[in-house]
Amino acid sequence: MTLTHFEDGQPRMVDVSVKAVTTRTATAEAWVMLPPEARAALEGGQNAKGDPLTVARLAGILGAKQTSALVLLCHPLPISGVDMDVQLLARGVRVQATVRTAGQTGVEMEALMAVTVAALNVYDMLKAASKAIEIQGVRLLAKSGGKSGEYRAQGESVQEPVG
Repeated sequence: MTLTHFEDGQPRMVDVSVKAVTTRTATAEAWVMLPPEARAALEGGQNAKGDPLTVARLAGILGAKQTSALVLLCHPLPISGVDMDVQLLARGVRVQATVRTAGQTGVEMEALMAVTVAALNVYDMLKAASKAIEIQGVRLLAKSGGKSGEYRAQGESVQEPVG
């Protein structure tokens, strides 16, 4: 396996100019595990800052759009769409993002950034209720397009993580 972001031991941004433009999609997820007091604050609407789930959706979209500014060797991409799904489930908040582009490189990092930024915003919105909130299970669920083709994570579903 060759690490494409290093050449002769030095970091580099991969040249994608010779790659074909294809439709590329990536879906990622993260979990925000809520202790009882944070869950109660969320369910009871007892948050002076507003609705954490709505803020998380918007923050995730912004996170996807700003990925190349924060992940050093990512290319800026013309993102054509970001779908955010933020749900309160039995064990916590599940955040899922699907990012799409027609370009020369994939959008996996943009999907991962979207769910991470969204999860951090849930934490920020609820931290007054509890500092024991945990962000877990950030992972790529699926990708399509490009030279490496299709990928689907094992166990991809809306099921909650164990533990």
